[in-house]
Amino acid sequence: MTDTDARTSARLVPAAAVGGPALLLLYGLLRLVDGLDGDRGDGWAWNVGHTFFLVGILLFGALVVGLRRRLLAAAPRRRVLTEAATVLGLVGVAAFVWVILGDLFPGLADAAPLPDPAMALGPLLFQVGILVLLVQAGTTRPRLLPPWVPVPVLLGFLGIAVDLDLLPLAAALILAGLLPLQRLR
Repeated sequence: MTDTDARTSARLVPAAAVGGPALLLLYGLLRLVDGLDGDRGDGWAWNVGHTFFLVGILLFGALVVGLRRRLLAAAPRRRVLTEAATVLGLVGVAAFVWVILGDLFPGLADAAPLPDPAMALGPLLFQVGILVLLVQAGTTRPRLLPPWVPVPVLLGFLGIAVDLDLLPLAAALILAGLLPLQRLR
């Protein structure tokens, strides 16, 4: 890792660790507001919420890249696992971005729909990728993060899987789990 990479990673990881979940929280709240009339979509709350979601997911992608850099520097012997988790996480991010852009721009969704297997696997790949990176960060020597960090993140992901209306609570759990990344400056 060059000095420039280290400085970029030092700023990127803490910002993405807070920004991604914070924007996910805002999306969850706006999703609830959007559904107050019994219908979701085609309104300001839908569009603003999905824009927050898009930027949040991109920040999670930046977090994956930043964690990769940190882990490769701290535990080069785990390179294969780190690279595999990074690929999974970024493929999941790409699937999320595709779906979000399709939600924001229905014409795009009609012209280039995400294949059903990718629609089903995308979120799971993202979650597995980021969780593997977080587990690694909590188990490398020296530890980059406390070993409990993946637990609230996993609980947040499970909350989203149970019911999308739990997004605000899930985002708060994910944020709580990722807050220790602030010390990775």
